[in-house]
Amino acid sequence: MELFEGFVCHPTVCPVGRNYSIIVPTRYEMALSVLIDGEEYFNHSNGIVLTSCEIQKIAVPSEALDRAKQYTLRVRKVIKREPYFTQTEEPIEITYAFRPIEKTEDIRIYQIADSHGFITETTGAAEQFGSLDLLILNGDIADSSEDVASITTTYRIASVVTAGEIPCIISRGNHDLRGSAAEHLAEYMPDRCGKSYYSFRVGCIWGLLVDCGEDKNDCHAEYGHMVCCHTFRREETAYIKQVIADREHEYEAEGVRYRLVISHVPFATTFHEPFDIEQERFTEWCRLLKAEVEPQLMLCGHTHEQVISPIGGKMDHKGQPCTVLIGSEMHKRDQNINYAGMGITLKNGCAEVVFNTMFDTKETKIVSFCEKK
Repeated sequence: MELFEGFVCHPTVCPVGRNYSIIVPTRYEMALSVLIDGEEYFNHSNGIVLTSCEIQKIAVPSEALDRAKQYTLRVRKVIKREPYFTQTEEPIEITYAFRPIEKTEDIRIYQIADSHGFITETTGAAEQFGSLDLLILNGDIADSSEDVASITTTYRIASVVTAGEIPCIISRGNHDLRGSAAEHLAEYMPDRCGKSYYSFRVGCIWGLLVDCGEDKNDCHAEYGHMVCCHTFRREETAYIKQVIADREHEYEAEGVRYRLVISHVPFATTFHEPFDIEQERFTEWCRLLKAEVEPQLMLCGHTHEQVISPIGGKMDHKGQPCTVLIGSEMHKRDQNINYAGMGITLKNGCAEVVFNTMFDTKETKIVSFCEKK
């Protein structure tokens, strides 16, 4: 589909709770809305349409979009915003097809993490894996949040891989918290009431997106007193407990077949100093997830490697709740950067895991998991 000239890239459709956030980086000031089956949804703040933001974000009900299988973006370019009689151009409408996850077997997922600003290499790896039902961008997609253009890197990658037509999970990594634009991440990335951790539902998949924040203590000189992630993680612990208390509407809801945890940092592993943070907190997260949620897979990045970590394996220091898959590796090939990501196919009682690059498949393994009793 040809890209509309007012968009930096195609929209990204991000599951958050029982909604999708449709997110579009834009080239100029516009009023943007989404139409689904005659209902119009707006990017607004308490009834005031937002036009000056460089990345537009609109929440729509998942059920409505899954049923319609298409959505229309209505664009009104702003000529001049005034207290009275704002001037806009005539509206333009762009319609995208959407393919929700309706099957329960052979669900194809691709994870990209730790791309640190490289686009061609990462999208090439996803395309080498083949057709997809779900894309996961699991943190550190840009090297920092120095400016809005850096944040937009995530959506440019999603645009190439999904073209706005399949769902895409987006997780923050520790590098995303760095830079002057980082304070706007809640405005420009998927969120639940301003929080970057949340549960989501796509078809028969239920997931919990966990955000570990930075990877060193808040007082580390590298951060210059610009983070308070210890407080953030304490609040997140309360949310995990809230999800467990509402289990019948979350991971025990009708139709849930697969339960995933998405986290940039593999928090069940204890790293060397100064990265050995929050050991009690992360152990509690592992305990809660293992005892209550019983996820089948945890998908991670951060360590720049491709690893399948079983329960009790050498990377399990805190009591993994399930098998942990780490899929992100960057190395040189003939003086060029070669990125290796991870493809996952969910099947009956197992997942087929593929580690690949844009050039070839490196390894394929089968990971078994038990269905929740």
